[in-house]
Formats: sequence, structure tokens, C-alpha cells
Amino acid sequence: VEKIEEQLASLRIAKRSMLSEEPAYLLDIDVSKPAPSESARFLAVSCSNKSVRVYNRETVHVLREYSSCPGILNGVRFARACDSLVLSACSDGTVKCWDIRLATEKAVQIFRGYPSNVFISFDINCSDLIVCAGTEKVEKDTFLVFWDARGITNCASTTKEPLGVYSESHNDDITKICFHPIKPNLVVSGSTDGLVNVFDINKDTEDDALIATCNSDSSVSFIGWSGKDYKQVYCTTHDEGFCWWDIAQLDTEEAITLLHVLDVRDAVCVENNSLHYLVGGLYHEKADRLFLIAGTSTGSIHLISCSADGLSLVGTLSGGHSATVRSFCWNPTDESLWTGGEDAQLLLWKPGGVERSLTKKASMKIASSLQKRVRVHNSSFKSRKK
Repeated sequence: VEKIEEQLASLRIAKRSMLSEEPAYLLDIDVSKPAPSESARFLAVSCSNKSVRVYNRETVHVLREYSSCPGILNGVRFARACDSLVLSACSDGTVKCWDIRLATEKAVQIFRGYPSNVFISFDINCSDLIVCAGTEKVEKDTFLVFWDARGITNCASTTKEPLGVYSESHNDDITKICFHPIKPNLVVSGSTDGLVNVFDINKDTEDDALIATCNSDSSVSFIGWSGKDYKQVYCTTHDEGFCWWDIAQLDTEEAITLLHVLDVRDAVCVENNSLHYLVGGLYHEKADRLFLIAGTSTGSIHLISCSADGLSLVGTLSGGHSATVRSFCWNPTDESLWTGGEDAQLLLWKPGGVERSLTKKASMKIASSLQKRVRVHNSSFKSRKK
């Protein structure tokens, strides 16, 4: 673990994207899934200007840009089996899929929801068979919507209708969805209602599918899987809290909560108290260790190690971003980290990396209306555990 922590602390800027003509916040990042003997070719970024940009990973040049105007795109994912297919959820009630190989900006596949759906989160499972999207609350309804994604790799241009929905397990905006990395039937969802729900979608009904309900007591901003065989789930919250649970303990007498930190800013000792927000988490398989990514308003990035005993600072990456970091993607193949921020910069960090040009870009201000709308709920919630 110490060696991995040293390696993470030694991350340095290796590449930096050129600023585009229309600068935008970089809200979500995904790296294409390569064949075992190859390296990832593409990188996709969801931007605040309602577009998804696809970059050549080696040159960090934009290859394609897809727009969903007037809808807003939320999240970006590559298909697992075909690295030229990229998906994003859209506020117009669709999940769109584009093929990088084609010169068209038209989606090759559209997963259409129900008329009132506004999708703000989504994911595709590890076998490319199921797509799931989460909605904003409309009146009293909040949905997890599922589609059959088979045939997506053939790019038969069709519009797909939903397989069905889960509608009982959350009662507010579903902010994040994350399928299990190796078990295609498991998915975890997080919401502004404070709940993190784990489902087995092979079950016939929503009630049977709900394996666990974990309560974060706050609005969920990020979720993920961790631990050996990924039997743990964790979340960060919009008020900078952190929760971590062991789902393997569900059928035992042991408590499933591994760690609950109300405010990470108070729990981690950082110079000048310069830990302002959490971006998310990454599980490092080789080290069997969960790390949190945090940051400062001036663009520094803190790497925080998690254990049942608490949180500790591993290192700080500075000199890259000049404003709030909004997104990141860990690439385990070459143990590199991509980050994107409100300064419109996309950076690649590698252990001992050396950047050719060290000119730091000026901070970029964007109208605050583009800030993501978040409603934080402070009321207490009833936890239900199975």
C-alpha cells in the first residue's frame, strides 16, 4: 500500500488539452475500455455547453463533438466491448449512443424514456446488456429506467423503449448510478434523498431486487464499488461527507458501516485547511485500497487514503488546474489519472510525468447559471436494511 501511495503522490502532469474555441466546464470523464493487449484509444468528456467531446488519448486532440441542444447531457460512458461507442444521458428523456467511427453527429442508437423523464444520471453494465438511467423528481415520481442494450455494438439505428422501471426505492432526484464492475446484475443508485440502494436486477420485482438500503443522511454526489471482489459500496455527499459500507456483511451480525465521516474537510489534516470539496473516489485494485479525490477552489487536487480507522492525506497534485476540479477518471491500465475542471482544462497525470509545455492557463470564469443545481436535504431519513 505504501508503494502505491508513493506512486500516487508522484503523479505529475504528462499532457494537457488545448483550450477549445468555446471553453466549458468539464463535468464527467471516461476512458475507452481497450482489448487486453491494447491501450485505451479514446477519452470522452461531458461538458457544460451541452456537448460530449471525444479526444484522441495520445494527442489529446478533439476527434468528435456531439451536441444534444436544447437538452443537457449528463454523464458519459464508453461501451465495454466496443471502444468506438460512447453514451450520454440527456435531459430530454433519452440516453443517446454515438459511433466515433462515423462522421455524423447523429446518434446511432436512442434509448427513449417516458414523456415526463428528465435523466440526470446513467450507466451501462459490464456486459453491455443493460442501460439504466435515473430521473429528476417530477411531481412525486422518481424512476430508475432500464433498457435492453443488446445489439448496441451492431449499431442498428433504432430507438429502444424501456424494459421497465423501479419507482419505489427513491423519493427524490437520482444523482448517480453505478453498475458493478464484474457482476452485470448488480447496480447501486444514489439520490438527494440520502439513500444508496443496491439492486440485483435479475430478480422479478423491485422489492425482491432491493438487496440493501444504506443511509448517508445527506444528498449523494458520487457512488462507487470497492474492496476485494467489489463487495463494498461508498458515496460522497454534496456537503462533503463520506460513507462506506460492506455489503458482504448483510447476512451477518456485523455492522455494515465501515466508515461514516460527516465532513471530510474537518477529518483530514491539510496545510492551510485547503480542502474545499470532494470530487469522488477510486478503488485501486492492486493495493486493495479506496482513495478519495478532493480539491481546492484554486485547482489543487488532494489524494486521500481510506481505511476503517479513518482518512489520511496521501499527496497533493498542484500546478495543473487553476479553478475547481469537477471530474476525473482513473485508468488502471497505465495507472494514470485524467482530470477536468472549471478552467476548461483536461489534464493527464502520470507517475513522474513531464509536461512539454509548462504554461499554466489563466482561470476561466463562466456564468454561475451553469453551475449544477443541487438541492441538499438535511432532514433525517429512515434507513431500511435487508
